[in-house]
Amino acid sequence: MHQFEETKRLLDDSNIYYLIAVGVDSNYSYVNKRYQRIFEKVHGNLVGQHFSLTMHPDDVEVCRAVSKLAVNHPGKAFPAMIRKHDGKGGYVITQWEFKAIFDAANQPAGMFCIGHDITEFMLNSTELKDTKEILTKTKLTLDQINYIQSHVVRKPIANIMGLTLLLESMTMEPGVENMFKMINESAKELDQLIRNMANIPDHS
Repeated sequence: MHQFEETKRLLDDSNIYYLIAVGVDSNYSYVNKRYQRIFEKVHGNLVGQHFSLTMHPDDVEVCRAVSKLAVNHPGKAFPAMIRKHDGKGGYVITQWEFKAIFDAANQPAGMFCIGHDITEFMLNSTELKDTKEILTKTKLTLDQINYIQSHVVRKPIANIMGLTLLLESMTMEPGVENMFKMINESAKELDQLIRNMANIPDHS
C-alpha cells in the first residue's frame, strides 16, 4: 500500500502515464488526472464504477488473468495490452503493468496499474499492418499465455490426476473401473496437450 501511495504522488499529474487503482470489489478506487480527463468524456466520474466500463469486453478476462498472476506473485509487475473506448465508437490500444496491493495483514487489497496509449505506434507498425490482426495478437503477451497455460489451466487437470492415483488403490465394480480408466486416460491426454502447448518438460 505504501508503494502505491508513493507512485500516486509521482504520477497523479502525469501528462504521459495513466495510473489507476481497483479494489477487491472490481471497482475503481483511484484514477489519476490524465486517466479521468481522457475517459470521463465517455463514462463520467470513474471512481466507484466497475473497471470493465472503459474497455473492450473481450479484454476483461485478460485483466482478470493478469491480476491473478500479480496476486500470486507479490512485488512483481505483469504486462497487458488493453483496448479502451475512444469515445467515437472505436478503441485505442493501451499498454499496462499490473501490481497487486496488499493491506497491513498481507491480504489482497486491490490492484494498481500504470499504463499509456500506444495506438499510434501499433497502427504505424510495419510488421503488423492490419488493424484486426494487431488487436488479435496483442491481447496477451506470450509470457502471459505460457504462464496461464502451464499454471492456471493445468492446475485442475493436475488435481484430477492426483485423485486418480488415490482411486487406483480402491476396489471398484467392473463398470466403474472402466469409467475410471477412461477418465484417467483423458486427463493424461489433456495434461500432455497443455504441456506441449506451453513447452513444459514431461518428467512423469
